[in-house]
Amino acid sequence: MIDPLVTTTWLAEHLGDPDIRLVDGSWWMPAEKRSGKSEYLEHHIPGAVFFDIDAIADNSVDLPHMLPTPAAFAAAVGELGLDREAHIICYDSFGIRAAARVWWSLRAMGFQHVSVLDGGLRMWLAEGRRVEGGPSAPKAVSVSAAFDADRVRNSQQVMDALSKGTEQVVDARAAARFRGETPEPRAGLRSGHMPGAINTPFDTLLTLDGTLKPAGELTGIFTSAGVDLDRPVITTCGSGVTASVIALALARLGHQAAVYDGSWTEWGGLDDTPVVTGP
Repeated sequence: MIDPLVTTTWLAEHLGDPDIRLVDGSWWMPAEKRSGKSEYLEHHIPGAVFFDIDAIADNSVDLPHMLPTPAAFAAAVGELGLDREAHIICYDSFGIRAAARVWWSLRAMGFQHVSVLDGGLRMWLAEGRRVEGGPSAPKAVSVSAAFDADRVRNSQQVMDALSKGTEQVVDARAAARFRGETPEPRAGLRSGHMPGAINTPFDTLLTLDGTLKPAGELTGIFTSAGVDLDRPVITTCGSGVTASVIALALARLGHQAAVYDGSWTEWGGLDDTPVVTGP
């Protein structure tokens, strides 16, 4: 098992290594009224480029930050200087949230050497480590297009998995949203969850300082929720961001999960998808 995370101490020791590429993927929900890009310009880890999950996306569909085509993704990350031979380290200002989405996106697009900074910029700043401000000026590189379909699921594949029992669906949303007790933050969506889905709120996988919990604790959380770690998993959430946190936690345990890219924004907005409420 290879841990997909690196510590702030490790990064501080390797900052400036020629094979390291740093990516700030900070992102906030509209209701949080914060801008990841603006905060990046104010301060970021030296050498980091900004990965905008809302811009490096398929904007031809009315769903947030869906994966673009492999060719479009390759072109975008090439402009950021993210070559396939480099060790790419993703972080965000929450601790671990959108960084997991960037990590998963890169892995889904065939990048092999990708890690997440445990605790993110939040821990980096708390430790008094050096930051810089302003835009980056990466040297563009040519990146070949690739796609790992095993890491991505669409609505029909999720429907098939639920009806046939071939894969477990694990939902990262808060328990009240999962049970349908509170409205969805995006207008026009039904409340509730997919029949047979298992609820594991993403924040239960994190410590108070924003790091991912140790492997033993993660195993206990998943097992207590009813997840069989010997069976395949599809992760879902509101829009595919915190679903990636579950995928990251499972990767720490040596399991590869697929992410339902459209997640509840797609599922809850469709007319022909089953929705249930309650536990």
